[in-house]
Amino acid sequence: MRSSLRLKLIFTFLIISIAGTILTAWVVRFSNEQAFDALLREQQQDEFVSNVLAFYESNGSWEGVEQTLDIQFSSEPGNDPSEKPPPFALADMNGRIVIPTRQFALDSIVPPDVLADGIPLEVDGMQVGAVLVDDQPPPRNPAEEAFVVQTNRALWIGALGATAVAIVLAVFMARTLARPLQELSHASRQMAQGNLQQTVPVRTQDELGELAAAFNQMSAELDQANQARRQMTADIAHDLRTPLTVLSGYLEAMEDGTLAPTPARLALMQQEVQTLQQLVTDLRTLSLADTGKLALHKEPTSIADLLTQVHNTFVHQATQQEISLIVEAGADLPDILLDVARMRQVLGNLVSNALRYTPIGGTITLAANMMDDALRITITDTGSGISEADLPHIFNRFYRSDRSRQGEDGESGLGLAIAKSLVVAHNGNIAVTSPQGKGTTFTISLPA
Repeated sequence: MRSSLRLKLIFTFLIISIAGTILTAWVVRFSNEQAFDALLREQQQDEFVSNVLAFYESNGSWEGVEQTLDIQFSSEPGNDPSEKPPPFALADMNGRIVIPTRQFALDSIVPPDVLADGIPLEVDGMQVGAVLVDDQPPPRNPAEEAFVVQTNRALWIGALGATAVAIVLAVFMARTLARPLQELSHASRQMAQGNLQQTVPVRTQDELGELAAAFNQMSAELDQANQARRQMTADIAHDLRTPLTVLSGYLEAMEDGTLAPTPARLALMQQEVQTLQQLVTDLRTLSLADTGKLALHKEPTSIADLLTQVHNTFVHQATQQEISLIVEAGADLPDILLDVARMRQVLGNLVSNALRYTPIGGTITLAANMMDDALRITITDTGSGISEADLPHIFNRFYRSDRSRQGEDGESGLGLAIAKSLVVAHNGNIAVTSPQGKGTTFTISLPA
């Protein structure tokens, strides 16, 4: 395929170049011969007019002019006696042809309009005849013919030289154009074999360069997505393995009679089952959001009431951790269409995270206000903040800024990913800012 493309480009360039060269050479050759014949005709015409006028002035009539001029023409240097004189006919005052040509026969009478189109001949102010120009090309003497042949030969040599240059340029251009495509083709085959991290050089700033840059970006994103998929698979396996191991251990021990099925042990097993159920529910929520099939049951909702509900859910836990949980939302905020359960899940995830990382004596603030045509909800804590390295990945699935806390308190690493998916499903967006050591602020913007 690579050779085929290169050959096609070479043949295309060659056909265009050779066709252009041949056409140019033919046009130039035709134009040069036309110009040369026109020059010869003009020179021969001036000479013919001068000779016939000299004959008439010497003889006072046209009697014998044909024989005299024929002898004179044949005797000139470079002329073959067998050649005919230039293609000019001579007519007297009455339109009778006294020097014939192929077009005008001897002693024939030409019409007055044809005579009027000729070159008038005057002697002492009196018109004595007219020269009629034949339509045949003027004859060339050997020197003139040799000049034309030499000119045409030089023209064709130049055309051959241009064709040779065109061949070299065609090969070069075909190689230049085909090389980026060959590199893209090779890289694509490598990606098809599973080697997703491929980079091709960006050699130009044109469309091919843009294609190479887009390919490199696609390859990098695919590789990152593949690595994220592998990491997610490993994280899911880990999160599934931990409760399954606990359940399996208890069940085997109870089956062997090593442990008795006490209420406390059954409650622990039930807790692990709930962990599995929550993980499956979270994964299903993300899957539905990704495919656009997440059903939302929107209804007009008071944001102040929604924040109060979230506050009431977590205020006991906050009090136990000696953390202040505050709501700041004006009663004049407009109601907006929300799926209350889903949005409560979003805010619950954010407040739960804030409680996890806010120290004793800290404060978590749930606030809402209008900004332009959007309702803005903020959850601000006074914790240690999120590191600059972790901040860009905070909404990634199974991402935990502190890997040592993996699985702690049932944390799966899907909470923020689910929060973002649910906010996006409401046609909103969520962002995070976290100056190191100064707490974290999550901002949700929803269309009012």
